Amino acid sequence: MLDYREICLDVCDLARRAGAYIAEQHKTFTYDRVEYKGAQNLVSYVDKQTEKMIVEHLKELTPEAGFITEEGTESQADEKQSLKWIIDPLDGTTNFVHGFSPYCVSIALQADGQLVLGVIYEITRDELFYAWRGSYAYLNGIRIQVSDATKLENSLIAFGFSYELLSKESGLIDSLIELQNTTNGIRRVGSAAADLAYLACGRCDAFFHAKLSPWDVAAGALIAQQAGARVTDYSGGNNYLFGRQIIACTPAVYDEFRSKIR
Repeated sequence: MLDYREICLDVCDLARRAGAYIAEQHKTFTYDRVEYKGAQNLVSYVDKQTEKMIVEHLKELTPEAGFITEEGTESQADEKQSLKWIIDPLDGTTNFVHGFSPYCVSIALQADGQLVLGVIYEITRDELFYAWRGSYAYLNGIRIQVSDATKLENSLIAFGFSYELLSKESGLIDSLIELQNTTNGIRRVGSAAADLAYLACGRCDAFFHAKLSPWDVAAGALIAQQAGARVTDYSGGNNYLFGRQIIACTPAVYDEFRSKIR
């Protein structure tokens, strides 16, 4: 049986090394080295090289595991593999390119369909968030918990939207207007991994985002849950990893919050 604590601590070291590489590359990075996966979906050699570094180490750590990766530097896991690493080497690439905080390394492990560990390293603040199945959630070695907010009107809301063009018909604009007018405010930081990590340590009280990929939320969802958050899809179910929509918040405001998300 795998020791998830031991593996998680190893991955913490890996995430820090990957983050150090990203930070060093940022010193000389220029916009002409950006590639485009879509009109607003940026990628660079930094994303790809970081992913290769992470995958190479994890192959040695767990040779039997498959991979689900954003940049596709490794062939994707098949259904027969019970262990799957879910990796976003640089969550917040647009922030990285523009020198805007935050941006993160995000690594999660799934075993038999269940998330069992998550590590997020927020590079610009040197903050390492992590948890494994059955543990508390931690930030730089100190236990963290979600906020004790009991009313949505006293909550700070984090949100995100996809690279697809916004439309008035999507319902997002209506939700944002209502939340801005009835809470302590809304924030978009440009990294779902950071959003979920910040939720886990109480910097915000609720988070929602649609049209995400599993590597965007896997590590953060596990960390947030171990910190006491309730995490679901928009319908209240558990298909937030592959269902492309996620709600995460402190439990006392969950019902009211979900009712406002369209």
